[in-house]
Amino acid sequence: MKSLCVYCGSNFNGDPVLRKAIEDLAEIMASQNITLVFGGGSVGVMGIIANEILKRNGKAIGVIPQFLMDKEVGHKGLTEMVITENMHQRKQKMADLADGFIILPGGFGTLEEFFEVLTWLQLGLHAKPIGVLNVNGFYDPLFLQLDVMVQSRFVKQINRDLVFNETSAEVLVDKMQNFTAAPDDVWFRDRNLT
Repeated sequence: MKSLCVYCGSNFNGDPVLRKAIEDLAEIMASQNITLVFGGGSVGVMGIIANEILKRNGKAIGVIPQFLMDKEVGHKGLTEMVITENMHQRKQKMADLADGFIILPGGFGTLEEFFEVLTWLQLGLHAKPIGVLNVNGFYDPLFLQLDVMVQSRFVKQINRDLVFNETSAEVLVDKMQNFTAAPDDVWFRDRNLT
């Protein structure tokens, strides 16, 4: 992997455990020459991951829509900043630039981005790894919901298993480096998930 798109919050809750996880991820990415692709913001977890990557002489590419640049939330010190017309173009550009996706704690936007790239993987629109850095059990309820979706036969287990759920940045990136996509698209032919 030469680049990772990191989806994360535009807020930061001050959690030192999250801060350490961000620093660990930045260290691993910078040491492996993996470019950060992210939402281009200077605030919250977004700003922290970008600053930590840059502090380690890594590369950081921000992708941000013009209306957020106009609100002065765009990071000013990145390797590259791509400005898009809207949020849809932003998400597409981020996905195009990335060889994989990591999800850090965040809010609605982070979840929306996560489920979009996961859906795209299930549909075969890309074959890139997706990993959740599950800091302090933040995403435990989300993974319980994914299991409920499998139990209720709305998601196949093989598709649920496309997402890595790890507490260690090092383990997560290592697993993502060795990922091979194997979604089950049988639902195109047979809507019965039993």
